[in-house]
Amino acid sequence: MSLQNRLRERIRPWHAVIFTVFVAGTVWSLRGEPLEPLPVLMAVVSGLLGAIVFQFTVGSIWGYVVEYHNAGGRWTDTPLLAPFAVAFAVGAVVYTTITAEVAVAAWGAFWAFALAAGLVAVATQFYVGYRSPPA
Repeated sequence: MSLQNRLRERIRPWHAVIFTVFVAGTVWSLRGEPLEPLPVLMAVVSGLLGAIVFQFTVGSIWGYVVEYHNAGGRWTDTPLLAPFAVAFAVGAVVYTTITAEVAVAAWGAFWAFALAAGLVAVATQFYVGYRSPPA
């Protein structure tokens, strides 16, 4: 098997997205900095950190959606969409009232999503687990 075929089997579109985030983070960190070893190294580390944070964040949200769908849920169910609505609302409130920094608003939105998803999961399990079985 040729190297090209082996790479094609191993490299997925997700890898290209993560690599793009890494490159964008590195370039963003390098803006206005001299191209010397220490600033370049710090920019590469910043790009790697950005790629890791992106992968964890998007991976967590993707896992939430896929697991909900695999458990028999529909894409339009309120328990699936509620954490997204809460996250959007918290992100907007943080951005407009507390600080106009996108990173801080995104951080708040992510944790609001995680908390809302946990609460919805507990409430849904309580509701499903304690309702009367069909006759």
